[in-house]
Amino acid sequence: MNTDRQIIDTPIYSPAMAARLVALRPERVRRWLEGYQYRYTPPRGVVSQTRQRAPVVARHGTRGSRFASFLDLIDLLFVKRFVEAGISLQRLRLALDEATKLIGDDHFAQEKFWTNGKDIYVQVKDDSVALMQLLSRGQWVIAPVIKQTALQIDFSEVTGLAEKWFPLGRAKRVVLDPNIAFGSPCLLGRGIETANIYDLYKAEKENLKAVCSWMNLHEREVLDAVEFERMLEAA
Repeated sequence: MNTDRQIIDTPIYSPAMAARLVALRPERVRRWLEGYQYRYTPPRGVVSQTRQRAPVVARHGTRGSRFASFLDLIDLLFVKRFVEAGISLQRLRLALDEATKLIGDDHFAQEKFWTNGKDIYVQVKDDSVALMQLLSRGQWVIAPVIKQTALQIDFSEVTGLAEKWFPLGRAKRVVLDPNIAFGSPCLLGRGIETANIYDLYKAEKENLKAVCSWMNLHEREVLDAVEFERMLEAA
């Protein structure tokens, strides 16, 4: 595994933190990352059985860990968006299996999946069996909500996998980068965690100028950090 892949695939986020960042319940995060067991009772009075449901997210560096990597986090984000678009988890598993055969990697959070439209496309329809399909005429078709999510992400030129996430969009200064502040949300180009900015903002009774003076920040940077942290509080 190359260094870039190791960094994005290192356990960083607890289930609770991952849940806050992608706005999911911690139980759902654990189920999507680790799979789960369930009881199944066949018809006609046959004794019930314990079955295992596989994870939705394909894990490598964090397999066996309760903590999620940056790559796991972005995969969770895309899975959430697909589910919100009406795609079942069963279809997502089938799609990921097919995507692995088509493009050689088992993550939704990769550049080829979203931006290289020469050979494949994503079909988000209720009647589709799988999301990934060959496209004979080279046309690129993708649901707008998924494309919008992909545009919030920087992809590595080396691995083609997600390496930075701008959760408020690129117009805002908040970024998650596993190379900076251990992947904690921080200000782009500053490396200051948004949580620290927000704590000072509250301690200064929301005195914006005081926070800017103490931390040598622009007002827009402080406001972006505050907006993000308040979004987390509401999640």
